[in-house]
Amino acid sequence: MKHLLLAASAAASLILPVAASEPAPIPSPGEIAAAAPASDWIAIAPSDLLVMDLAPDAKGKPRRVVIQLMPAPFSRGWIGNIRKLAAAHWWDGTSINRVQDNYVVQWGDATEKKPLPIGLATVPESEYQIEDRPAVMRIIETMHRNKVRIEELVRQQRRSGSPRIYAPEMRTKVDPYADLQGFAQGWPVAGSTGLWPIHCYGAVGVGRNLSPDTGSGAELYAVIGHAPRHLDRNIAVVGRVISGIEHLSSLPRGTEALGFYKTEAERMPIASIRIASELPAADQPQFEYLSTESDSFARYADARANRRDPFFIRPAGGADICNIPVPVRPVAAK
Repeated sequence: MKHLLLAASAAASLILPVAASEPAPIPSPGEIAAAAPASDWIAIAPSDLLVMDLAPDAKGKPRRVVIQLMPAPFSRGWIGNIRKLAAAHWWDGTSINRVQDNYVVQWGDATEKKPLPIGLATVPESEYQIEDRPAVMRIIETMHRNKVRIEELVRQQRRSGSPRIYAPEMRTKVDPYADLQGFAQGWPVAGSTGLWPIHCYGAVGVGRNLSPDTGSGAELYAVIGHAPRHLDRNIAVVGRVISGIEHLSSLPRGTEALGFYKTEAERMPIASIRIASELPAADQPQFEYLSTESDSFARYADARANRRDPFFIRPAGGADICNIPVPVRPVAAK
């Protein structure tokens, strides 16, 4: 027995150093976001959340969709209208009227006869992008700092002997839709001489008729398919769905042209749409997003571009900007 114990000890002494030398598992993007310190997360004000409550499902379960509205200087005119429409409870009793596969879900007044609140702004097409030079330069500088932060992360990983991921210059690949792209204030944006928000999955935009009409904000849609970037600067982006997208993307597809529902019975009733700050305190959803100016986001973006966690075989070497969704998480009520 003594010899057996010695043999087992010797075998263990040979095994343990090998196990100790194994590299730590490479974290996934989700694990990187989850490990980010509290200081890297930014609370979303309830006044910037649009809460849409749909009719309950067949089992009586509530269906709530929460939309984060874009911050200034983007989409200001339309968002001002949306706030007025929500304050007037204009959407109560309207419906989801259109669900087009791999494209959008759209809601509003199907009859197009419901009077709009007084005082809605008529927004010019020029507001599809920001042209104000000082504002543009400030945002571009932020985007550049974020890009440099990611590139420095890559260099640090190489110096530390980490496996090669990708050359920093690959970050400057041309976006087929814009001269530059990046993140600012927690949102994906693109631009050239001006800047504009872009259509990624979950983006919320303003339905409109033919130009020069730009829509009032009464007709809204959410992207439920591959990012339709061709809509950028052609329709206003005013926000993004941060919770409850499954209640929109799982709806039956409309059978009429462009996915419109044929009958009233097919439409999904909207019980109410409110700005979250107008709801009772106990019913106000609370969310926060990972700061796109943080080192945690730089590591997260790099991991999205180069998946090296156990499931993946080859890092991609880059990522479409819409494939780097900004992490958003609910916050427990205090």
